[in-house]
Amino acid sequence: MKGDKALATGQVLVVDDEADIRELLGITLIRMGLEPHCAGSVAEAMELLGHKTFELCLTDMRLGDGDGLSIVEHITKSHPSLPVAVITAHGSAENAVAALKAGAFDYLGKPVSLDQLRALVRSALKLPQPAGDRRSAEAEAARSLSGPCLIGCAPPLEQARQMIGKLARSQAPVQIRGESGCGKELAARLIHINGSRRDGPFVAVNCGAIPENLMESEFFGHRKGAFTGAVADHDGFFQAANGGTLFLDEVGDLPLSMQVKLLRAIQEKRVRKVGSTSEEYVDVRIISATHRHLADEVKSGAFRQDLYYRLNVIELRMPSLRELREDIPRLAEAILVRHAADGRSLHLTAQAEEVLQAYHFPGNVRELENILERAVALAGGNEISVDDLQLTDERVPEQDSDIEGLPLPERLEAIERKAIMDALERTRYNQTAAAKVLGISFRALRYRIQRLGIKQELDAKP
Repeated sequence: MKGDKALATGQVLVVDDEADIRELLGITLIRMGLEPHCAGSVAEAMELLGHKTFELCLTDMRLGDGDGLSIVEHITKSHPSLPVAVITAHGSAENAVAALKAGAFDYLGKPVSLDQLRALVRSALKLPQPAGDRRSAEAEAARSLSGPCLIGCAPPLEQARQMIGKLARSQAPVQIRGESGCGKELAARLIHINGSRRDGPFVAVNCGAIPENLMESEFFGHRKGAFTGAVADHDGFFQAANGGTLFLDEVGDLPLSMQVKLLRAIQEKRVRKVGSTSEEYVDVRIISATHRHLADEVKSGAFRQDLYYRLNVIELRMPSLRELREDIPRLAEAILVRHAADGRSLHLTAQAEEVLQAYHFPGNVRELENILERAVALAGGNEISVDDLQLTDERVPEQDSDIEGLPLPERLEAIERKAIMDALERTRYNQTAAAKVLGISFRALRYRIQRLGIKQELDAKP
């Protein structure tokens, strides 16, 4: 392939006790402009690692004098900047997961697909240089100034920031857990832009906002004429994210029928468009997120255990805003800079800062942004006061005497109705945003709006 010749010449360590596999990998690497060094055992690999410098290591998991996991662990500890990928037997998911958790960059299944091998090598050799490389560090810092970033230095946020840095140097599936509005998509974007796929697409999908009858077409695409309304070929999310990252937000909302198809796409790295008779290879890293506890969903039968283990290879927890109270003033300042208009330099009064730091923020950073955006519109001068924040009713919920005498089912409906209306008002009637504030899926909110008769009110609004 002509495009492969453009790769910089580099040293690659190939470890496999089968001579034909070593030869196949070696020939492919040479054609990519790389120089392979082959080892047939753990001992030979350790000897080569001791006196040569490599840009990539490919190792089989089963070797005559040990296993590839020991090589992964040694490289992770002694050569942390060296990406290592493992080759596993077909269907050996447990070995692949163990290797990824030990620090492997990625894995290949046997029989080895040359397309997948070439994609893996290209991704590995595009990894950012380790932090010790001053020029690389300066370049990364310059790039981050204009890109997304985590604001604050509270210990829980610092832990998340360090974990994101580690995850960016891997291709392992990541599951990001946290409450609605705490920055799960931002974390996914940071993993993407700091990793080897940063030049590829980042495709974010809200799994709870897709109608079930359209899911297969939206994820995998369709052929013209596959169903009524399919007037042209259509690429799905997997094709759109090819070469990059597919972020599946609220993955816990996927129905079981779609979970089966998603599992196969992740395992085989191939998808079939609706109406097509053939599959196509896709090179996609999966990052998923949910505010649910998927382990509990697995126990209840609402989420497939095999898909859970595929998605949850490495878990990243994003802290709630309640855990980052000391960072709220800095975060608020950054939000005010973004929303200030007409060149105004806005800032919070000392009392407003105290009120924000004491507030419980059920909607986390997204709610803070909504509060400050509203305050910017209300503020007359350059100061944001406590009155501008309008938090009184939300901090101390009013006791509604009208519902005290109602039977329990009607009382619960009234409380649920008020919570939904409050969320809709805070988000300017954006139902997707309101669902996230409430911590439920878009479909669940839409169902409740219909059931509680709120839809008629919304339709009647000008």
